[in-house]
This record gives sequence, structure tokens and C-alpha cells, in this order.
Amino acid sequence: MAQDMTEKDVLKMEVEQLRKETKTERILVSKSASELKVFVESQASDDPLIKGIPEDRNPFKEKGGCCVT
Repeated sequence: MAQDMTEKDVLKMEVEQLRKETKTERILVSKSASELKVFVESQASDDPLIKGIPEDRNPFKEKGGCCVT
């Protein structure tokens, strides 16, 4: 796509992107990290990586074994 564009068009796209990025609301990392921590802790009870999956609902459970003699 960018190969078909002139250098002027590419520069216009970059300026438009930078204008969009300047309108993005910024917050401190310390604030976003604490909010992320609270969210993760609130979702921990439903997280299968932490709780595990019950054997009866595990789609990846071994169905049977293979025996080579």
C-alpha cells in the first residue's frame, strides 16, 4: 500500500497519525499498574490458569492411552 503512495502522501498519513496520538488520554504508569493489579486480582477466581480446569470439563484431557508392544 505504501509503495503506491508518494512521499507527500506518506508524510500526510504520519501527521494524521501523530494528531490522533496527541489526543489520546495519558495516565501515569503507577495509576494504570495499580488498576491492572486490582482487575487481575478480581478475575483470579475465574482464571483457569490459576484454578485449573475440572477433569470433567477439560477438553484437552487425554481420551485414552496408546500402548506399543
